[in-house]
Amino acid sequence: MSNFPVVNPDPGVTRQVLADHPDLMVVAFQFLEKGAEGKLHNHPHIQSTFVKSGRFVFTIDGEESEVGPGDSFVVPTNVVHGCVCVEPGTLIDSFTPRRDDFL
Repeated sequence: MSNFPVVNPDPGVTRQVLADHPDLMVVAFQFLEKGAEGKLHNHPHIQSTFVKSGRFVFTIDGEESEVGPGDSFVVPTNVVHGCVCVEPGTLIDSFTPRRDDFL
């Protein structure tokens, strides 16, 4: 169990750090409703995303693709990316190095 708080970074979205180390962080994002967004953004961290449940349309470097349970992908450093929830669910993201802004 994570001792980190659940926060609301965007409407219809929760975020909880599951584990962290200076070199790696694992974070759960729950999308509670259809249409909830992870707004387009970029960061210097490499991100790996695993779709635990739900369906999402991801935009990565201007390319859109729909993903669902069991899918995974990597977002390279500084690449603009975001998603829109098609069916409520959970994304598990890993970041290297850790996202200190999430602590």
